[in-house]
Amino acid sequence: MVRKSFGKMRGTRYKLQSEKKPTVNDQIKEFKEGDYVSVSLYSGESFPHPNIQGRTGRIIEKRGRSYGVSIKDGNTLKKAYLKPVHLKGLKKS
Repeated sequence: MVRKSFGKMRGTRYKLQSEKKPTVNDQIKEFKEGDYVSVSLYSGESFPHPNIQGRTGRIIEKRGRSYGVSIKDGNTLKKAYLKPVHLKGLKKS
């Protein structure tokens, strides 16, 4: 019997299938510090653990081509560094 894998890609066969390819505009999006964003992981790029899929966070810094996003997980604030292709800006209300 083969032992079950417990890596970060476990159970993602259909979860991270991309509906469309990202455009150039998706890859060069600009955000400012303090902007609210939604995390929508694109499987064609390197990405962090899938448990942040669908979370909403706030931009805290820019680091190279990536952005530092503060995401609330229960009572804990966590940081994730994501490329712009994984982020969607939210309108401020």
